[in-house]
Amino acid sequence: MEKTNSNIPTPEELKAYIDESVISVTGTYEQSASVLMVDDSIIGTLGNFSASIGKAKSKKTFNVSTIAAAALTNGTVLHYRACFPEDKRKILYIDTEQGKNHCQKVLDRILRLADLPEDCDADNLMMLALRKYSPEVRLAITEQAIGMIPDLGLVIIDGIRDFVYDINSPGESTDVISRLMRWTDDRQIHIHTILHQNKNDEHARGHIGTELNNKAETIMQIEPDKNDKSISVVEALHIRDREFEPFAFRINEKALPELVEFYQPQKRQPGRPAKEPFDPYKEIPEDTHRSALNAAFEDGNISSYDNFLGRLKEGYGRQGIKLGHNKVVKLATFLSNKRMVVKEGKEYRFNRDFYY
Repeated sequence: MEKTNSNIPTPEELKAYIDESVISVTGTYEQSASVLMVDDSIIGTLGNFSASIGKAKSKKTFNVSTIAAAALTNGTVLHYRACFPEDKRKILYIDTEQGKNHCQKVLDRILRLADLPEDCDADNLMMLALRKYSPEVRLAITEQAIGMIPDLGLVIIDGIRDFVYDINSPGESTDVISRLMRWTDDRQIHIHTILHQNKNDEHARGHIGTELNNKAETIMQIEPDKNDKSISVVEALHIRDREFEPFAFRINEKALPELVEFYQPQKRQPGRPAKEPFDPYKEIPEDTHRSALNAAFEDGNISSYDNFLGRLKEGYGRQGIKLGHNKVVKLATFLSNKRMVVKEGKEYRFNRDFYY
């Protein structure tokens, strides 16, 4: 007997979905309420989601604690300003990485930032520690919690990577991002999530990072100041509203993030602008990558790293792209991070089904 997919809607359900999705020029549609701002720039609206990205130890969780504290009081913490409607004042904080003891410290930090008592739980904040569960169970718990909390307005997910088994899986990534879009639309809430950046560039990690970049309302980057690693700088990488001025914070003696007053973002040096470092993602189109890799791997898999670099130089050279040693090493790292080339044992294989 032929198997049927129970997830495929019936014709009647599809007709209902179409009717619900039709947009009319004479229709009246509510504008999404702005609920999270940095100064006067909108970073979060109801019905959408945003993200913070940064490398390890950039203090992403400290930063998101200030967002939660601002939402908790519907006020301002650092430069974050919250204005949730009265029927959207509940907050759900999901932690997928840390144990209960660490999560309790984050909860305590949020309460102190909000200037609320530390000896009792806040009525409008629920924190869940989901480290011990599998990705599909974490997803199921989150979906259930979002559906059962009345007056929910903000959901924070630290971090979304733990909702998938394979961070480079197109199927898993599309499923998770589709759920974010459905949850935010159905409940008219805002979701803010956290994801690590690649070690060697500023891109969010994996295929799920690519999907976040494509669908999120705002992507903020948190990174250490280049001259003072005790300072973390927050700036907008992608934002639908106007960009906000970057700001910085440090951790004070009370283990709380505090604003670095009068912080000045680094300005370009006068004269000729410095040449930006080689970026294979920005500088080489997808079809050029594909043609170059087809040429590099025309004789099959490549053994040894040195042979791999040599074949890359040759393959990209056929496309008119000259690569010195430093550039080809950076290219090789990029191809590996994007899983365009996969190392299997001692050989390098071209993954022709890569997602760019």
